[in-house]
Amino acid sequence: MLDYATLKLIWWLLIGVLLIGFAIMDGHDMGVGILLPILGKDDTERRVMINTIAPHWDGNQVWFITAGGAIFAAWPFVYATAFSGLYWAMLLVLFALFFRPAGFEYRSKRPDPAWRRVWDWGLFAGSAIPALVFGVAFGNLFLGVPFRLDETMRSFHSGSFWALLNPFALLFGVVSLSMLTLQGATFLAHRTNGDLQARAGAAAGIAAVVLLVTFSLGGVCVIFLDGYVILSIGDVGSSINPLMKEVGRAPGAWFANYENHPILWLVPALAYAGGLTALFALRAGKTLLSFIGSSLVCVSVISTAGIALFPFVLPSSEMPNASLTAWDATSSHLTLNVMLYVALIFTPIVVAYTGWAYRVMSGKVTREFIVENDKALY
Repeated sequence: MLDYATLKLIWWLLIGVLLIGFAIMDGHDMGVGILLPILGKDDTERRVMINTIAPHWDGNQVWFITAGGAIFAAWPFVYATAFSGLYWAMLLVLFALFFRPAGFEYRSKRPDPAWRRVWDWGLFAGSAIPALVFGVAFGNLFLGVPFRLDETMRSFHSGSFWALLNPFALLFGVVSLSMLTLQGATFLAHRTNGDLQARAGAAAGIAAVVLLVTFSLGGVCVIFLDGYVILSIGDVGSSINPLMKEVGRAPGAWFANYENHPILWLVPALAYAGGLTALFALRAGKTLLSFIGSSLVCVSVISTAGIALFPFVLPSSEMPNASLTAWDATSSHLTLNVMLYVALIFTPIVVAYTGWAYRVMSGKVTREFIVENDKALY
C-alpha cells in the first residue's frame, strides 16, 4: 500500500486527469452544440453537425459522471461543501444538461421547422451554459468561496448565486466557453467537408483568438489577486482536520508554485502552442492535427489553473483557515488505496472502448449521407 501523502497527491492528479478528459471528450460535443444554430445554415447542415457527435455524446458523459463520483469518494469535504454552497449554480448546470439528451432524441422526430429550431437552441443552451458555469466556478476558486466550517465540520455558505457572476469569474467563464467552442470547431472541421467545414475552420480561428486573449488577461488579473498560502499544517502523511492549519493571503501567491518550479511555466505555454497548432494545421488541411492541438489547449488551461491552486481545492474567503486542500479534505488511507486499484483497472477499459468506438465510426458525415439515411439518423 502506498503511503498516505503519495495517495493524496495521486488523487489530486487523477481528478485533474478526469476533468481534462471531460474537457476533451465531452467538450467537443458541447462545442458542436454551441455552434449548432450558428454554423448550420439549413436543417440538413444542422443534422450533419449533430450526427458527427451522435454515436459518442452519451458515452462521453462517462468522464463527467466519473469526475463527480471521484470528487465524492476522494474529497468528500469538497463535494459536500461545494455542492451545498454552490447549489443554485449546480442546479443551473443540471437543468441545462437536461436539454442535451432530450434534444438529441426528439429534435428530428418531427419535420416541423419550428420544432427543430426550438431543440437546436435547447442543445445550444445545454452546451453553452455548463461551459460558461464551469469556467465561472474556476474563477471563483481564485477569489475564494465564502464559506466557513464549525467545530463539527458543518459548512455554512454566506454568498449568493449572483455574487458568483462577478467580472473576474465571468472572464474565466469566457475562457472555458471559447475553449470548448474551439474543441467543437476543430472536431467539426475534421468530420465534415465543403462549406460547413470552411465555416467550422473560421469559427475555430475566432474561438482560438478569444481563448488566448482571455487566457492571457486572466493570468494578468491573477497577478494582482491576494492568493492563498499555507503557513502551517500538520503531517500531510496522516489524517488532518481541515481546521488544524493556518492559511494566509499574499499578493501573487497563486504564482508560488511556478516561481518555485520554473519548469512548470511550460504548462501555460502549451496553451499558446496548442492554439497555434490548431490554426496552422487547419490552414494546411490537417484537421486531425488541428483537433490534437485544440485538445492540448484543454490540457494546458485546466492544468495551469490546477497548478496555481495546488494544494488548495476549495479556498475560503470568509474563513481562510477552513480552506480545503488536497492534504486535509481527502478520504481515508484505505479508501484512496482501494479507489486507486479500481481506477487502474477501469480507466484503461474506458479509454480502450472509447478509442475503438471512434475508430469504427470515423469518417466524414456529409449531406448525401444524411439524405440517404433520413429516417435512421438524428
